[in-house]
Amino acid sequence: MRQLIVIIALLYISIGLQAQIARDEIRKDIHYSASNYLAYPGPRQMKLTPAPSGKKPFYLSHYGRHGSRFLIEQNDYDFPYQILAKADSAGKLTPLGKDVLKRVTLLRAEADNHFGELTPLGAKQHQQIAKRMFERFPEVFEGKTNIDAKSTTVNRCILSMEYALLQLISMNPNLRVAHEAAKFDMWYMNYQDKKLNRQKMDSTIKVVFQDFLQKYDKSELLMEKLFNDMAYAKKQVDARELTSALFKLASNLQSTELRRKITLYDLFSDEEVYGYWKINNAWWYINFGGYTLNGSKQPYSQRMLLRRIIQEADSCIQMERPGATLRFGHDTMVLPLTCLLELDGYGLQTDNLESLERKGWLNYKIFPMGANVQFVFYRKDLQDKDVLVKVLLNENEVSLPVRSNTEPYYKWSDVRDYYLRKLDAYQN
Repeated sequence: MRQLIVIIALLYISIGLQAQIARDEIRKDIHYSASNYLAYPGPRQMKLTPAPSGKKPFYLSHYGRHGSRFLIEQNDYDFPYQILAKADSAGKLTPLGKDVLKRVTLLRAEADNHFGELTPLGAKQHQQIAKRMFERFPEVFEGKTNIDAKSTTVNRCILSMEYALLQLISMNPNLRVAHEAAKFDMWYMNYQDKKLNRQKMDSTIKVVFQDFLQKYDKSELLMEKLFNDMAYAKKQVDARELTSALFKLASNLQSTELRRKITLYDLFSDEEVYGYWKINNAWWYINFGGYTLNGSKQPYSQRMLLRRIIQEADSCIQMERPGATLRFGHDTMVLPLTCLLELDGYGLQTDNLESLERKGWLNYKIFPMGANVQFVFYRKDLQDKDVLVKVLLNENEVSLPVRSNTEPYYKWSDVRDYYLRKLDAYQN
């Protein structure tokens, strides 16, 4: 009995420690709270697992998100600026409120006429990712091999592609590069499933999410810091909307050139920052993950992309020197693709939003700016039909939902069959 009690106690301790993963990581580096606005942190895993004896990389298939950008909408900057400027004119801002207005003004001026565009940091991220790709898998990029690159038709994605290609060409001028951004490819590069979109948040789920949001929303605390007249604030300001806008600016600031000069994170306590991350983590899970209350189907929005990856891989492995297939798109592709692939358990299906952190579903590990999924293929030579594949998420080796005696290396035939069966069984 005593042994059983000890085991149960240790289990509870383990669960408790697991539940603190995000809280602790965000406390150590507040930028992780930014969710999809996290500036690409680079790989955590610096040394990759050596391939089985005799196997060498010969083909790489990639889908990556664009690099760091400005916020997309002009109103992302105008809304908080106008609220604070109006209050300032009325004499309703605290000294901190006045200072925040000055900082928002700087951010607004920097972003003017650059809304949604790649920042200098975003360009650098893709140069660095491409450089590491080349250095990690030199066999893929040697000689006069082919690089087939495609982007969505959005400028920040096109530029991300071009910066990556320029880096690769600087390392091997003999590369044969084809690059394109055409509407013709959007059926898989940026597929929008209207039916699945309608299923994301029905009235029932909206209620569930609002209850979750209210649990962690501390907007009133910020209002007390910014405004010297709470009656004015309650009448003139939507506390939740303004707090959300300022937290978004705080999150995205790390992607701009102003990141070395100012911050907005000082407006929020550690607990508030953690709470707003939890809200965003739950929102992204509901809309793109395996949330059971909306049918757990949202990851299948990227079924076209996954089929294309498989088809192109099947074709390329027949070649002696297939090179690399590089694709550049968006977070709304990378996230559901990661969940559809079930990388590192991100295929999680649950209706319990509070359990996400405990079960390791942490959005900032999936889709920061510059996020990428890389399939790296290995064999001894062209006659070797026992092709292996490993998958990297943000340049870190991950596990697949397929049995393997050589993990993180998997038989391509097993991986291919698993995902094709999964895709063929999909009904909605």
